[in-house]
Amino acid sequence: QDAQWRSVDLGHVIKLLKGSGSKDLEKEQLKTLKKLVKHFENGLPLKKVSQITEILNLCAEKMNEQEAFTEPLCELIKLFGLPFHKNKSSDEVNYSVEVSQCIAQLGYLMRVPSSQVKIQICKTVVSFYNMELPGKLLSGYQPTSADYKIQMAEVGGLAETLVLSLALVENQLTEKLWVLKALQHLSTSGMNCRQMVKAQAASRLCLYLNGADPSGQLVFRSSDVLWNLLENASKEDVVNQLRSLECVHALKDVFVDLLTCGFRHCDHQLRNDLLVIATLLVENPAVPMIESGFAKLLIVLATFTEVKLPNPLVKGFKFTYSYEDFEMKKLLFNIIGILSKDPSAAQLLSENHVMPALLYYVKRNQKPGFHDWSAAQYEELQLHAIAVLASVAPVLVDKYLSCQANTLLLVFLEWCVGQDPFFSRGNSFYGTGGRGNKLAQMRYSLRVLRSVVALYDDAVSINLCDQGAISQLLDILKYAADKSKEKEGTVLLEIQSDILFILSVLCENDVHRKELFSCEGIGILITFFKMDPRKLHSGLGHNCLLLSALDCLWSCVVGCYIAEDCFIEKQGIFLLLDLLALKEKNLSNIILGILVEFSDNPKTTLHMSIWRGKREQTAAKLLIQLWRQEELDLGVRRDPYGKIVDIKRPIATSFQKQQKVVPVPASCPSFAIMEISESIRAKIYSLFCKLGFENLPGLSAKDFVTLAIIQRYIDFKIGEVWSEISAELKEEFRPVTSDERALKLISEVSEKAGETVVALQTEVLEIQHHQKIQEEKKTYKEIQATHTQRELINKSWENFLTRTSNYEALKKAKLLQERSIEASRSKEKIQNGPDHPTDIQKLHTTV
Repeated sequence: QDAQWRSVDLGHVIKLLKGSGSKDLEKEQLKTLKKLVKHFENGLPLKKVSQITEILNLCAEKMNEQEAFTEPLCELIKLFGLPFHKNKSSDEVNYSVEVSQCIAQLGYLMRVPSSQVKIQICKTVVSFYNMELPGKLLSGYQPTSADYKIQMAEVGGLAETLVLSLALVENQLTEKLWVLKALQHLSTSGMNCRQMVKAQAASRLCLYLNGADPSGQLVFRSSDVLWNLLENASKEDVVNQLRSLECVHALKDVFVDLLTCGFRHCDHQLRNDLLVIATLLVENPAVPMIESGFAKLLIVLATFTEVKLPNPLVKGFKFTYSYEDFEMKKLLFNIIGILSKDPSAAQLLSENHVMPALLYYVKRNQKPGFHDWSAAQYEELQLHAIAVLASVAPVLVDKYLSCQANTLLLVFLEWCVGQDPFFSRGNSFYGTGGRGNKLAQMRYSLRVLRSVVALYDDAVSINLCDQGAISQLLDILKYAADKSKEKEGTVLLEIQSDILFILSVLCENDVHRKELFSCEGIGILITFFKMDPRKLHSGLGHNCLLLSALDCLWSCVVGCYIAEDCFIEKQGIFLLLDLLALKEKNLSNIILGILVEFSDNPKTTLHMSIWRGKREQTAAKLLIQLWRQEELDLGVRRDPYGKIVDIKRPIATSFQKQQKVVPVPASCPSFAIMEISESIRAKIYSLFCKLGFENLPGLSAKDFVTLAIIQRYIDFKIGEVWSEISAELKEEFRPVTSDERALKLISEVSEKAGETVVALQTEVLEIQHHQKIQEEKKTYKEIQATHTQRELINKSWENFLTRTSNYEALKKAKLLQERSIEASRSKEKIQNGPDHPTDIQKLHTTV
């Protein structure tokens, strides 16, 4: 068989085909081609592929003169659909360049003006993806791997060539469908998709969508290729190719046709596929969705069942409430959410009744009120609609208020916390955490309120407060907090955070509302400040909840004396200091700010003085530690003892020192001023101004060194500002003599303040050093006395041992004892008094 392959001299065939002229030669050429096809009917060897390709090109040239070469050309092209054969394992790599060029040549043959050839080329390309082994395998040869041709087609750029060939079959439906079928297979590869995008495949295919095609395959195949391009290539590039008005109109016309005339299941699926592509286009503001009228059509379709108003745009369309219609409804809701981010679409959303359509779902599921959807489907649509409402409501505030949305939401929230039996499925993206309860409904309803309240619109706030929203929200907050004790989750934490934010905005600048809040709210707030600190790093959202609670405290309590006193009486200042002692960077700033606001209340200072942390830490010591840590983070220069190093700029940060002199207008804050708002040092200074700088218990010498800097913080900051002013003046022009003298004097005063503080710090450290020396001496004396006592005890013990082991020593000791007793007796004798002996007879011991 191998010999049979070799028997065909391809060089002779090529030479023969290059000849032309007589009829006999033409017959000989056709006969030779027929024999050639017969010889390679089981596949082409890799080493012969390049010669076969040359023969293909010669046949294509002959076709322009004689149609008789059409059939041999098609048969030769068909051979490329069979597996290639390799003699060695390395043949696939060795011949890869030749093979990729040969397969690319198939695409170039699409220029041949023959429908039969074009169709055969497409059939051959399709066969790459469902390769079948030949009936007979030749000895010594093995078929190439199944995906070898697919890889070679990618390398050769066949996909790009076929996309360009669409222009050649623009008016030939059958050939166009075959090209699209080939592109469907090729577009499953990322490399091919990138080549197709390079050839503007997306825009070409989109423009063919609404071409005449009774079978409907044109739309199906084109949309399938578009899908593959979006998935496997750059989505941004594909959308940019579809952004022309012609493409959008074509997409719209096909969608409308499928919407009104498509009754089959596959038509509905295809309609939804096009809707997803439309969604991607809506996300790009540069796409003329509004100008083409496509956006209006989609909005009207989205509100079709909720707003019972006839509209010519959807005339003839009826909901079947099938699964495809359900998916379409969700896609349309999603498009409304995207359009709400485009300011130019606001009027369109308002005119087409989007607000009442979405508010239709802000109610419990009432069968048979919406009997066409199942309970699970209605719940999913309800949650989706309320989620979209959170995006639409801030854009259409006037419509929101005119539709009494606040009332609907508050009534709906009341149902959410009620005892009404409700078994949620919780089986959708928006139903997360809501299975068997109403938490999902509560979560998204509160999101809507949060989104409109965040506008800080007085009309919205007044409308909510007039309906008793503060009291109701506190009840819901307590309900959610109680639920969290049973089982914590991200949904419950988000609900609590959102309620706290809403309350913060409602009460921020109104004392009366703060008084309403204080009745129940302070007790609930206190529980958040007692949170286990370990939960802050759990990742569930406790840190966000705590920040929301602190924000709520600042907005709803500070500024109202009744509320402040209530908070302080419930040991709120102690709890804030406990949180501050955690030294969490993201909490310290806001807690210090709250304490500064509270410090105007005299009770605050008293509670701060009483507070004790771990190891009897005082509030003053804690504040000094925070100051030192802040200076360390800011790169402020201090020596190992905490003393000032740079007398000219004692509190300047490393960032400030790196900045060049930049003249700024008087209305713009300089670096020295901006630093006050960004760091916590100004807040710590303010608190010490209330606590005082003297008679502070529990401070070490190092603390007093730092305290000396804190005490002069405002003086140093004034010096910094004047230093900036001086530098800016000298940058622009030379000050007059009097001004220069004044600036020099101010600079000297600032330096003198620094020197004074350094002197005070040195004195504190010297006193500490002297105290340490005195303490060391005292300790040494105590040690010395201890050693002396130990020596006396040892000597006494040695004397005792000597008396017990040496009789002579015992007698000597006895004699000394008797003499001592006798010496201690009075010399004068009492008349007629008794004479008592002081020793025991026959006792042989001196103990």
